Amino acid sequence: MSEILTKAFLLKFIKFGVVGFSGLFVDYGFTFLCKEILKINKFISNSIGFILAASSNYYLNRIWTFKSENPNIAEEYTTFIIISLIGLIINNLVLWQILKRFKINFYFAKAFAIAVVIIWNFFANAFITFG
Repeated sequence: MSEILTKAFLLKFIKFGVVGFSGLFVDYGFTFLCKEILKINKFISNSIGFILAASSNYYLNRIWTFKSENPNIAEEYTTFIIISLIGLIINNLVLWQILKRFKINFYFAKAFAIAVVIIWNFFANAFITFG
């Protein structure tokens, strides 16, 4: 537990949040493009935005947040994407439940779903992908 409370670990969480915030623009941008412009199903659009954001987040987290020097980039990226796909499932389930129960704006519900998933993604990647 003390490992989680170190300044270095908290700094990584902050960096992860900054990278995630940049991914938010990728995610929302492509989700909006697919849903509103291309008229693709909202859950498929959400998945496209999420996967593209996850890929950009992997790169930024590798070089900045975790400063990974793992030479096996393909394995590391695959692990990151698997964790992101689990996050995508969580994201879509949270999104679906919020929309079903509360009938609120899709993008507001999406923001809440992202907040839930960032916690999963950070800890899974800190301990598995880059651990």
